[in-house]
Amino acid sequence: MDVELNDSACAAAIYDALPIEARANTWGEEVYFDVRLSLELAEGARAEMAVGEAGYWPTGDAMCLFYGRTPASGPDGKPRAASEVNPLGRVVGDPSILGQISDGDALSLTKG
Repeated sequence: MDVELNDSACAAAIYDALPIEARANTWGEEVYFDVRLSLELAEGARAEMAVGEAGYWPTGDAMCLFYGRTPASGPDGKPRAASEVNPLGRVVGDPSILGQISDGDALSLTKG
């Protein structure tokens, strides 16, 4: 799966840290994983996300990929992070394939 990153400083820091090996965690229809970076909450950070959106969660030093409802979602069912995240970009293609990832699965992030 590819993720198209935005032009933020946070996205650039994660890109520069690649390759990253991580273990997946799931939280509802969100996959998140440690990227071994401690980055600050950026201006424009938010908890409300869109299906297919990627973010960096400073509280957990983790990258998050949203593909549907999370435990924090409201009645509209839109993805909502546990706390504010820095938007990073979007999943390219159908984000629902993230549902095939389970807790503990090995992930490899590389430059494309």
